[in-house]
Amino acid sequence: MKIHATLTAAFLTLCGLNTARAADSVTFATNWLAEAEHGGYYQALVDGTYAKYGLDVKIIPGGPQANNRLLLISGKIDFYMGGNMIPSFTSIEQGVPTKVVAASFQKDPQVFMSHPGQGRDKFEDLKKGTIFVASELLASAYQWMKVEYGFNEANVKPYTFNPAPFIADKGSAQQGYVTSEPFAVEKQGGFKPNIFLLADYGFDTYSTLIETRNEIIEKKPDLVQRFVDASAIGWYNYMYGDNKKANDLIKKENPEMDDAQIAFSIAKMKEYGIVDSGDSLTLGMGAMTDERMKSFFDKMVKAGVVKANLDYKKSYTLQFVNKKVGLDLRPKN
Repeated sequence: MKIHATLTAAFLTLCGLNTARAADSVTFATNWLAEAEHGGYYQALVDGTYAKYGLDVKIIPGGPQANNRLLLISGKIDFYMGGNMIPSFTSIEQGVPTKVVAASFQKDPQVFMSHPGQGRDKFEDLKKGTIFVASELLASAYQWMKVEYGFNEANVKPYTFNPAPFIADKGSAQQGYVTSEPFAVEKQGGFKPNIFLLADYGFDTYSTLIETRNEIIEKKPDLVQRFVDASAIGWYNYMYGDNKKANDLIKKENPEMDDAQIAFSIAKMKEYGIVDSGDSLTLGMGAMTDERMKSFFDKMVKAGVVKANLDYKKSYTLQFVNKKVGLDLRPKN
């Protein structure tokens, strides 16, 4: 009996080895250099969450000279980290067969900043003086600001990703990311700027999107689901758990990143509900809804950013989200 039991156990072990599935190789490209704003993905990589979901993930950072979106379109990568929904709408207009499958950020991190105590302490006050805006935002969110809040382009000056002109001009305003530019201003200018998060004023796009090609959704839905679920868990663990190893990898991938900047970014993501707020509180991180998509699309149509006859629903799918994955990882208090 003992020999029989031993042989049976050995046979079952052998069967298990033979039926074990090798991890699926996945390439995921971001749209910028490694930073805390990508922390959930690096967390899922270093803490074994991707591996637990049967995924061998390679993260390819973006940067000023990279166009990783083209790698997705050309089939060189499997998933891409998009910015907000506007490029996804544009892709549909251009006939590009891609879709957003999850939204890691419930709020777009775009902000405008002003000097405190200079008559620019309300969002509406920003249009009174010089406002530094980059060309990409000028063509998108700023067009919405013109329609909704009466901003104009007469007082716009180019933002060259250098805060010095804003710091020098106390009557000016400047765009930025809530997780980044305010930190640079505090460090270089020696003051805490007023921060106006566009999402809190109605610019309700999702952000830090997970995008993939339609063919992957159709042929490998299980792969997509596992990547979306593992990424959501990565974000929970990054925001609420021990994220040291993820931050170490971020600093290794991007030597310009330091602990102070990372700590500031995480604090602002929590303070403003960038990652976890709204629908994600009940549906789980990565959540998206048709109502939010329609709201943002209608605003972009009104602002003249996209055409009214665009079939925007082709730009995303709710197939892989809103399943409450990882909700138990959020702190109870």
